[in-house]
This record gives sequence, C-alpha cells and structure tokens, in this order.
Amino acid sequence: MQAEAAANAQAADDGRILCATGGASTMTRTCTVDRETSPRGLVLTLHHADGGFHRLLVTTDGRGVMAADGAQDATITVVGRDEIEVKIGNDRYRLPATVGKRSA
Repeated sequence: MQAEAAANAQAADDGRILCATGGASTMTRTCTVDRETSPRGLVLTLHHADGGFHRLLVTTDGRGVMAADGAQDATITVVGRDEIEVKIGNDRYRLPATVGKRSA
C-alpha cells in the first residue's frame, strides 16, 4: 500500500494523471496535462501516451470542465472529495477538483 502511494505521489510530481484511453478498463498514470490561458478561460490539454489528446475548458459555473472542441461532449462524475472522472468518447481521465455545493 505504501509503495503504491509513493508511486502515485512520484507520478503526480511528474505531472501524470490516471487515464484509460481507447476503451481500456484499467486506469494507468500515463497521461499528462498542459494548462493554457485562452480568451475563453483556462484550457487543459490531456495528452495520451500514443499521441492522442483531448482539450477541456475549465468552467466557472460549477460544472468543472467541458469539452473545449471536438464533436464529443465531456461527462463528469465526482469520484471523491477532491477528484472527478472525465469521460470523452472511449477515454477516461481522473483530475483533481474542488467539489462543493452548487448555488441554487
């Protein structure tokens, strides 16, 4: 258990996140995230080990993120107090997040 925690901490320091691309069932810490400020807001580019990628726009309305471009929508699932899972097509990503109550 401690070895896994240490490996996860090292991977997080390297900027890698958990992901399952191409419909894989198991998540591995092989994707990376680039952050860029654009006129639309903060854009996250999630890079796959095989060169593929998805871009997400960080929202300010409580949704968290949404697909920044492309034909597929992002589906967000809260998986922990400080983590969300983002699904776009057959790809899934775990991202840190601050989960709070939405305003009515």
